[in-house]
Amino acid sequence: MIVVIAEMTDGRVDRSVECTGHIDAMIPAFECVHDGWGVVVLVSVPHKKALFKTYPMNFLNERTLKETFFGNYNPSSDILSVVEKYMNKELELDKFITYTLPFS
Repeated sequence: MIVVIAEMTDGRVDRSVECTGHIDAMIPAFECVHDGWGVVVLVSVPHKKALFKTYPMNFLNERTLKETFFGNYNPSSDILSVVEKYMNKELELDKFITYTLPFS
């Protein structure tokens, strides 16, 4: 995957966001950002026994690794507000749905 990203971007990327939760996607997402200023945000939650293996130099070269758990969203206290915003058309979620699959 890093080779494809390098070909598409003529090198590396400034920012990377990983949303699958699969460790095999998280590591390349981190390794494809620029040394010195690259930032990767892990939005998803990996398996609790997954190991994040990378070269120590990737951290010494000032890449930044950030994580967010539910986007710093608290389902127990925030869900009502989110539903209300969606119902009042203040939160446009439908534009993010690009394709649907039937259940049967």
